[in-house]
Amino acid sequence: MGNYSVDYLPIAIDDLEDIFYYIAEDDPSSALAFLNEIDVAILHLEEFPEMGLIPKVRRLMNKGYRILIINEFLVFYVLIGNTVEIRRIISSKRNYARLLY
Repeated sequence: MGNYSVDYLPIAIDDLEDIFYYIAEDDPSSALAFLNEIDVAILHLEEFPEMGLIPKVRRLMNKGYRILIINEFLVFYVLIGNTVEIRRIISSKRNYARLLY
């Protein structure tokens, strides 16, 4: 276990569930593989919380956001003390700057 803990905001859990069900409509096994891939990548944040990219959108940068890219999905998170707070998990095709607070 790493030096940091990972905590998901409820909206990030909703994002993950929505993505899972969307993929599962066509291919349930791919949906499970997606969840595993996301889980493994996010668990790396326990050891390497600063591995995500700093966003280019100044408002997000100023709020301390980082972005973890997993295939065509973006995991937005911030560091709060020793906690990695997962705030959103969204498609890279969406206008993410409008979805984040």
